[in-house]
Amino acid sequence: MDPFYLGLAIGVIITLSAAAVIVRRRFRRLRHAEDRARRQERLAELGSMTGGLAHEIKNPLSTIQLNVQLALEAIDFAALPPEDREQLSRKVSTVGREAARLQHILEDFLKFAGRIHLAPLPTNLSGTLQDLAEFFRPQAERSGVVLRVSVPSAPLEANVDEQLLKQALLNLMINALHALSTMPAESNRELLLLLDGFGAATPSQFAVLHVVDTGPGIAASRQTEIFRPYVGSRKGGGSGLGLAVTRRIVEEHGGSIELSSELGKGSDFCIRLPRSGPPATKAPSEEDHARRGILDTLLRRAEPNAPRASLNQSSRVP
Repeated sequence: MDPFYLGLAIGVIITLSAAAVIVRRRFRRLRHAEDRARRQERLAELGSMTGGLAHEIKNPLSTIQLNVQLALEAIDFAALPPEDREQLSRKVSTVGREAARLQHILEDFLKFAGRIHLAPLPTNLSGTLQDLAEFFRPQAERSGVVLRVSVPSAPLEANVDEQLLKQALLNLMINALHALSTMPAESNRELLLLLDGFGAATPSQFAVLHVVDTGPGIAASRQTEIFRPYVGSRKGGGSGLGLAVTRRIVEEHGGSIELSSELGKGSDFCIRLPRSGPPATKAPSEEDHARRGILDTLLRRAEPNAPRASLNQSSRVP
């Protein structure tokens, strides 16, 4: 064969082979893009479904709690022997407590999985901490914990959603109280709410709040993961989402939260918030990815070929 035609044939073969490889790669990328788009659509549907399901569950829970209260009132006036009345009241009260606990879990899930709509207003953070301490002090005293508040003398204002910020701080305080409850009764049990004193004389773009406890501390190996869903402590009937919700509220404000802790010396949760308020646009945070991970896990479990969990196997998302 003429060398020219031989070279031409080899060139055509090489060109066709390269074109075939390129076409296969582009087809594979297109197929992956279609799969991702389909999966994103199903994730959105599943997210909407789980949120709607949680709301639907809350309605009968409210009815249960109302009827528990009515039943307790009826028991008080019932013509029953005192022992029977007390035993029946305990049983009905248990139903009410479990219904309230389940409602709390649902509310935390909705805060974490759904959208948070901020309503930021100029807020005196010193007053916010003092109000929160006044509300929480009876619970701390019942647990043998001394609650202290340290705020600057001059008002420190920041543009925040005060109710959501209180919820974020309250989650940290409850977490600290659970940690302090594990300490010996004769130990130093203290919980401190601290607002760094940036006033008019020393202006700062950020407000810095601390929730400090003298509890057992948190191991360094756990400090990087404690804000993830269902990783933090669930003692005291918690939902496992308290710290995750706190982190999300802080990040929705454009702030950050850090943990400093040492075993045997306690923990310091430090929140930094921009005093000017949350940014107009916000990049996806770790919690955004975590929420997507939860929905992705639920989606995989909902697939037709996915293995079903047995009755003895925990169905909690890891």
